[in-house]
Amino acid sequence: MNIRELTERTGAAERQIRYLIAEGFMPAPRGGRSNADYGEDHVAAITRYMRLHELGFPPAAIKLLMQAKAGAPFPVMPGITLVVDPALLGSGIAVTPVVVRIKRLLTDILKEPGRK
Repeated sequence: MNIRELTERTGAAERQIRYLIAEGFMPAPRGGRSNADYGEDHVAAITRYMRLHELGFPPAAIKLLMQAKAGAPFPVMPGITLVVDPALLGSGIAVTPVVVRIKRLLTDILKEPGRK
């Protein structure tokens, strides 16, 4: 898709897309400047950036989260940190199944020994 189609699909302005590329938040388009082609990876990168920005993360923090190879850590409470794969940030996956699984896992891990 060209840059106009990308702006229509994501709601990001051309200027913002160029900023995201220049700052390394998303890869450069394929095909070079005169024949720039954007794909789903660009849509995902813009969506992630915009979602994290909406949540109040400044650009420097977003960059750190996206560069975290082991995942982005989010402290939940003392002793528990949720680590999320950067590719999932702002991806729109269904949260309910994840919450149910985490609840089951924490219940099993944190229950007292010998109790069912």
